Amino acid sequence: MKHITIGILAHVDAGKTTLSECMLYLSGQIRKLGRVDHKDAFLDTYELERERGITIFSKQAELKMGNLGITLLDTPGHVDFSAEMERTLQVLDYAILVINGADGVQGHTRTLWRLLKRYQIPTFIFINKMDQVGTDKAKVLADLQNRLDEGCIDFSEITEETYDSLAMCDEKAMEEYLESEKIEEDTIAEMIGNRKVYPCYFGSALKMEGVQEFMDGMTGYIEKNQQRKTDPVSGKSDMKGKSTGFFGAKAYKISRDAAGNRLTHLKVTSGRLKVKDILKGDMRKNGHSGETEGADHNWEEKVNQIRIYSGEKYEMVQEAKSGMVCAVTGLNYTYPGEGLGIECDSEAPALEPVLSYKIELPEGCDVHKMLGNLRILEEEDPMLKIVWNEELGEIHAKLMGAVQIEILKSLIKDRFGVDVEFDTGNIVYKETIQNTVEGVGHFEPLRHYAEVHLKMEPGERGSGIVIGTDCSEDMLDKNWQRLILTHLLEKEHRGVLTGSVITDMKITLTAGRAHLKHTEGGDFRQATYRAVRQGLMQAESILLEPYYDFQLEIPSGMIGRALTDIQRMNGETGTPQTEGEMTTIEGYAPVTGMRDYQMEVNSYTRGQGHLTCTFRGYEPCRNAEAVIEEIGYDPERDIENPTGSVFCSHGAGFNVPWNQVPEYMHLENQLEKEQALEEAKRQSEQAARQVPRAARTPGVYSKAAEKELEEIFIRTYGKVERKGGLTPKTYESEYAKKQRRKEEAMQEYLLVDGYNVIFAWEELKELAKVSIEAARDKLMDILCNYQGYKKCVLILVFDAYKVEGYALEIQKYHNIHVVYTKEAETADQYIEKVVHHIGRKYHVTVVTSDGVEQVITMGQGGTRISSRDFLEEMEYTKKLIEEDNEKQRVSDRNYLFDHADEEFVKKMEKIRLGKKLNKDK
Repeated sequence: MKHITIGILAHVDAGKTTLSECMLYLSGQIRKLGRVDHKDAFLDTYELERERGITIFSKQAELKMGNLGITLLDTPGHVDFSAEMERTLQVLDYAILVINGADGVQGHTRTLWRLLKRYQIPTFIFINKMDQVGTDKAKVLADLQNRLDEGCIDFSEITEETYDSLAMCDEKAMEEYLESEKIEEDTIAEMIGNRKVYPCYFGSALKMEGVQEFMDGMTGYIEKNQQRKTDPVSGKSDMKGKSTGFFGAKAYKISRDAAGNRLTHLKVTSGRLKVKDILKGDMRKNGHSGETEGADHNWEEKVNQIRIYSGEKYEMVQEAKSGMVCAVTGLNYTYPGEGLGIECDSEAPALEPVLSYKIELPEGCDVHKMLGNLRILEEEDPMLKIVWNEELGEIHAKLMGAVQIEILKSLIKDRFGVDVEFDTGNIVYKETIQNTVEGVGHFEPLRHYAEVHLKMEPGERGSGIVIGTDCSEDMLDKNWQRLILTHLLEKEHRGVLTGSVITDMKITLTAGRAHLKHTEGGDFRQATYRAVRQGLMQAESILLEPYYDFQLEIPSGMIGRALTDIQRMNGETGTPQTEGEMTTIEGYAPVTGMRDYQMEVNSYTRGQGHLTCTFRGYEPCRNAEAVIEEIGYDPERDIENPTGSVFCSHGAGFNVPWNQVPEYMHLENQLEKEQALEEAKRQSEQAARQVPRAARTPGVYSKAAEKELEEIFIRTYGKVERKGGLTPKTYESEYAKKQRRKEEAMQEYLLVDGYNVIFAWEELKELAKVSIEAARDKLMDILCNYQGYKKCVLILVFDAYKVEGYALEIQKYHNIHVVYTKEAETADQYIEKVVHHIGRKYHVTVVTSDGVEQVITMGQGGTRISSRDFLEEMEYTKKLIEEDNEKQRVSDRNYLFDHADEEFVKKMEKIRLGKKLNKDK
């Protein structure tokens, strides 16, 4: 039996839990139909949920539909518990989106739609509460198509109109419809699986109207998709992650049972998980690195139990197969979003809290014990972000809103027996940078050593922190590089304007140094943290504030007041939409103005207005100076996040302020080096463009051009002794003349970086988009013609370093040599090696636009020509060849000696004159 995971999502009060109850009842999973308002719903397992009538935690239920084993995951609908809902999306195969037929598409519904698109989850839509007075099926469907997607199509009854709508969503469906005037169910199932169509069903879950039809339709299309994705010979699924026998799983939730056992809720994505299997992970990814300083950061634990939950009850099994959702005991370091086995970790969530609150404890409460208890809650909901302020002795938490505050207070009271309060809360700001800098961190107290250089660049808004490495393994071993990247992600780094978390930044490791004897793992942690802070102190930082997307429904007579308020908040609005006596305004505004606006709306509309807010993202703060001044953060007094570095002198370590670190650092500034190379490349290309075309022939550079290029090289990298210098001589001895003639007679070599030329020449670049092989062949033919005219030794080099196990291969193609480099060797490295061996013996010219390679070529005594200039040289040579051909065609007669070798012509002339050849020997 195939196991499918389906999540059920909705705006609060859309009837999501009621629909889940109805599906469980109709499938035979439960015998009695419960109700939310009667406080006996099967999936409302917590007392808090029964009291409030809302879903707070995601729940699991098992049922069978057709030939499918279905795991139904019921998610919270209230916006304050969106983080719990988003974590569940990571493990879904399909989703059911429940819409309130009376209200239509609401603000949070659109947020759910964006998340479903982000995680690419095929979706079925059930429009609920259609039994209520005033609901209009056609109006709701039009609303779905206008505000969600045109692919929202009525599947209540398949008619010709349904086929017509389906044909507009896919070319294959259009072809089928035109040929047979209908569309096969397999094609419709494929369109649903590819998120081109979203089947819509109408009914009432409370009265069980339309639910059975919805379940039958959904089951049929999912089964069709499963058959389509299954190999008919082997019977194995080709779905992502299920084609391999290796174990993989995704953890999406952490909870505790009544006995206090820690449960890791996960979905097995490939292979099998058995009781007593040993799982492994890295505790640093979950922020435990500080607790294990100097120890092994990898955890290895045994699975004690595998539980299959359905509501409050569970069944213990010996193994969980691919596709199954289960809860396991025995794991203490897992976290939501973690990939186990071959599975990768999830991306950072799109939704996050934007308000920070101080937790006020009752008098006499042990603050450290309470901090430990709150850490347990943070494990279950990582978005809480529990922060302990040592200096002020305060505990802070990040929350979504007032409802979550009330639930958290009740939860703390029930589980730990403590009555806590929360203050009014503050906005969670963030920081980023707007220019590129290099941060340097050095940590060298006695018997310790580490230095780290980080290139920090502005990222796209909403991209978060992106890390990478551009550091040679000859400079720093791979294991140290991995450790530095881990340290970059293991904590939230603080900005220097307000001490807020940094975001939207790309950080690249460019250089580093370790000591064979004295470097330890903790040294690189300190150096990495200090490098980030030192870079931020140099950069131009920007303060970011959170924004809400809002939907405001008010009486039409209140439009002026609402628009004035939004303008005062520095918000933006679209055109108000009036329908009857009510007007809807949509837009976005800073959270600082919107957070308490619902109370104002209730006041001036006398309870008729309704405001829905959803998190939009972070944008530059409109009143940054006032916020920075109010917070009063001093980065140089933040002892937890130092900006300077520690160096060693005379056997003792000493602190160096951030602005003096470049004077003490042991490695050169990589950003300045990169900028110098770019400047050298720019100047050399500019100089080459100023040289007459005829002087751009390989090996025939004008002395003015050679001198200018060499001066650029010397300014950047120092003087290089070259054979036969560039300065004109006033006197030349006979010996010197012989040497010059001998040098002029030397063989000429032309080395061409193949892929560099292909992607520099527009014609070849366009051809490469179609076929890289065709582009290679065309370049080889062009160079054959060029060599035939210039008579140089031409070597064309292509990279094959990414091809595993590839050995060096040299081919003779007509009159040129073609080289494919070996594994782990680039074309640049091969050319550098060749120039080093023959650069002093022969005239060597290298064709490349790589700035570093150009500099290396000049350093070995060779000359270089950029790929673009070589294109002009090729065009010039092509014209010369055409002119020669034209001259040959001018003559009416074709003589043998016109095309014979010069030496052969002289020999035949001597024979014609009767001279004896042996006398010339």
